[in-house]
Amino acid sequence: MSTTATLVGPRLLVVGSGGIGGVVAAHLFEQGHDVTALTTNQLIADAINAGGFRVRGEGSPGVVRGRAVTSIPKSAAPFDYILLATQPPQVEEAARSVLPHLALNGAMVCFQNGLCEERIAAIAGSDRTLGAIVAWGASMVEPGVYDRTSAGGFVLGRMHIGNPVSEEAVPDSEEEFRPPIHDLRVDLRLDELARILEAIGPTTTSTNLAGARWSKLAINCAISSLGTVGGDRLGVLMRHRHVRRLALEIMTETVAVARALGITLEKVSGTLDLEWIALTDSERIAAGSPGLFAKHALLLAVGARYRRLRSSMLAAIERGRPPAVDFLNGEVVARGKALGIPTPINAAIREQVLEIAAGKARPSLDLMRRFFERTRAVAGAAADASYGGDVAPPSLVPEERPFPPAPVYETEPTLQTGSPLSRANPSLRDSEATPIPSSTFDPLAIESPSPTPIPPSDDAEPRS
Repeated sequence: MSTTATLVGPRLLVVGSGGIGGVVAAHLFEQGHDVTALTTNQLIADAINAGGFRVRGEGSPGVVRGRAVTSIPKSAAPFDYILLATQPPQVEEAARSVLPHLALNGAMVCFQNGLCEERIAAIAGSDRTLGAIVAWGASMVEPGVYDRTSAGGFVLGRMHIGNPVSEEAVPDSEEEFRPPIHDLRVDLRLDELARILEAIGPTTTSTNLAGARWSKLAINCAISSLGTVGGDRLGVLMRHRHVRRLALEIMTETVAVARALGITLEKVSGTLDLEWIALTDSERIAAGSPGLFAKHALLLAVGARYRRLRSSMLAAIERGRPPAVDFLNGEVVARGKALGIPTPINAAIREQVLEIAAGKARPSLDLMRRFFERTRAVAGAAADASYGGDVAPPSLVPEERPFPPAPVYETEPTLQTGSPLSRANPSLRDSEATPIPSSTFDPLAIESPSPTPIPPSDDAEPRS
């Protein structure tokens, strides 16, 4: 069991001890920081206090001695950084509860997917709100036991929003959605926080956090929601052509809304260009093209590399908690409606996730297939609405399906992380997976413009 002496430095509070929060807290305890882990779950607190943080997987520190609490005494000294690692639906309540314990010049740090900085800035103030994009995955296997499912680090930054939103009010006009601005001011807190988090994974800072957030949002909207509907891990889902097609459509709508907001998208992990992966007008109706081939191949490679990732929204539903779909797809739909940007696939999958949460549907690959078939009409209408003139709009193409079958790329189900094997064979059906030598076809060679695949989209099981 790892133990270290406490270092002299900033006081840290990790709020939420599920997947991400547990792994973060374990590393900080191991490094000897002055850290407190806060959870509202007594079972988790008891397990950590009895056996420490037990972490396995990528870059695991093993068993780390630490202590978790279920409340913060009023007499406690203020914290310099409060790391918010709850699920999005609980983040505002969590922020309000610990706000009195934040130092005057301290900051709350949002680890959530989505656009939670806006919501926390409305509570703590813009100058006391920082964002941390998590580029790795983790889950809590059982109380106090954590599985880091993929490697990665963080992107830190600040985001100044014209009109922060809250759970009580969602803007309903274009004027209320002002694009974030780049924060070019030097913030020494970001550098200090980056040094602290470097022990967990490579950490960088950005003056365009909004662009990085929206790029990650596009990925989260696709993979987290599809993982909830399909009810399986990413590797299994991405072996099916219709799942990859839905992912491309969801990301395309998200990119369109970001463009309308005037946001300059950042490449994810410095490599994946969401502007590139978004479907063009031609690709939305084409039977096949080199561009579509490359995009399907890239998603297949992502599924192979991050095959163990499981939707945190699905895990939340299984534990009786509300899914974070309104913080992901719901954000895209709300902003798209205000800006006049059609987002029918995001709207449809939001409703499907809510039906699953309400017990009206059960996640499965069969449900995913039916969802795909049911959305073909609205997907075609959206292609008409966004027609830019490079090809005939789909409404003028007689007797043609909006999205004819594309070549199927299959991957061996027992791949090791980072070693994708695949093949392109139009004669195979979605369910037919045939292992082949890795030298036959390497989807990681498809550049966008870089060969490195995107980071995980799902970051945790329910965390508090």
